[in-house]
Amino acid sequence: MEAKQYDAIVVGAGFAGLYMLHKLRERGLSVRVIEAADGVGGVWYWSRYPGAKCDSDSIFYNFTFSEELYKKWSWKDRYASQPEILEYLNFVTDELDLRPDIQFKTRVMEASFNDETKSWEVKTDTDEKFEAKYFISGVGCLSTTNIPPFKGVDTFRGEKYHTGRWPHSKVDFTGKRVVVIGNGSSGVQTMQEIAKEAKELTLLMRTPHYVAEARNHPLSKEQQEDAFNNYPKIRDAFFTTPGGIHLSTTGKSAIEFSAEKQKETLDHVWKTGGLALGAVYPDVGVNKETNFVVSQFVRNKIDEIIKDEHTAKQLHPDYYITTKRLIIGTNFYEMFNEEHVHLVPLKDNPIECVVENGVKLRNETIECDVIVFATGYEAMTGSLLKLNIQGRNGQTIQEKWGEGREVKTYLGLTMENFPNFFMITGPQSPSVLTNMPSAIEQHVDWIDQCIGYIESNGLQTIEAQRQAEITWGKQCDDIANSTLFPHTNSWYTGANIDGTQRGFVIYVGGLDNYRKICDEVAANQYDGFEFEKVYDTV
Repeated sequence: MEAKQYDAIVVGAGFAGLYMLHKLRERGLSVRVIEAADGVGGVWYWSRYPGAKCDSDSIFYNFTFSEELYKKWSWKDRYASQPEILEYLNFVTDELDLRPDIQFKTRVMEASFNDETKSWEVKTDTDEKFEAKYFISGVGCLSTTNIPPFKGVDTFRGEKYHTGRWPHSKVDFTGKRVVVIGNGSSGVQTMQEIAKEAKELTLLMRTPHYVAEARNHPLSKEQQEDAFNNYPKIRDAFFTTPGGIHLSTTGKSAIEFSAEKQKETLDHVWKTGGLALGAVYPDVGVNKETNFVVSQFVRNKIDEIIKDEHTAKQLHPDYYITTKRLIIGTNFYEMFNEEHVHLVPLKDNPIECVVENGVKLRNETIECDVIVFATGYEAMTGSLLKLNIQGRNGQTIQEKWGEGREVKTYLGLTMENFPNFFMITGPQSPSVLTNMPSAIEQHVDWIDQCIGYIESNGLQTIEAQRQAEITWGKQCDDIANSTLFPHTNSWYTGANIDGTQRGFVIYVGGLDNYRKICDEVAANQYDGFEFEKVYDTV
């Protein structure tokens, strides 16, 4: 079968893929986006579980590259829900007329670099072949679901769901006994909705997490207009703040304040809600004393809210706050005061298997009608590894990274031995420690400008140098090791996947600093890269 020819193949039609398509089309390139789902949205297409919301204020959770586009959309709530985010991404797709260049219901099975033609050859599950000069991953950091290999899952006679692959139709929990396995963001968000219907709701919890109050509310007309009027400030935050978003902060260490002032400040942040709890003191991620102040504040709140002292203590997190994802919830702790909501810690009573009528633990069996797996994703690298990408001489990313455990990239954007391959918010970039649309816009803009440089200078390929990868990896490690992040096992490091540990693969120096580094690389004629020129023709 003859391969279909394009200038660029982009995988994924979420935020990243849509913006990449728009930018490259503006540049005059032919582009094909390949998407496994039957619609746009990426993770927001699949994660339809009850209560699914973004954890950035909605006025930041959108594209800002076009003021006209920004002002055509109004969010309903402070934190946008999954249906509204999916509606927004469909709105963007139609406003920019992107749909004709997206191929849905198609999964990339293999992508390999042909050193003779200097092009990428892509095979799909529809038995099609594509060929393109550029191959770009927009699969995201949280798109490959993780279900731990519990024995007996297939024997369960009830209903079972994963939060990352939720049915398109409503699931009715009325009068049912529901077990939720996992209390990360999806578990916390979905429990608050399931509890409203279920006869009994039991959380099987491996690790208690810090959950900040969302204080979600409908946005008034005045608040929406204020966002429109502050567009320049919101746009500026995408590139001049560590997280790509303005958050309330004292700008000082907690230890510079009295205990009374610390409590007053943290109480204010708790009442106003959101991610500011992890940013009110900028050194919370590096200073153990400050971290203890904020961590203990949350533990004290848990004790205040939950009536049963034993349950409250079981929900006390014992790691440094912010070194796992800070979760935003609504009345999560209050939920455990309801008689039909139960908590079962797994530390000394682990899951042994799933049985016909429920989940068997070491010491007991929890009978149920529904199991909800809120067990997260193979984050950061999982989706990339499943694309079966092969660079020069057939080398796979798995081989380059030692089965994914020793990540090597340059800027989290490219890799040595994989010419003209770009990753949007790849490992060793700021990615999930930022407001994701902010990180995506920065990455897509850089990739677009890099491709423009290649095209205008008559170049065939761009490829990271090995030494640049080594230097970048050390820089990422050095910054991470100056913080508290490496002290905690989390999905940031792959610790949520049994038997996997790959180190800390996120650039933690902030999106603002990262952008400066990337811009300097480009300004220095792409320092750390090597190029091949287009072959001369006779």
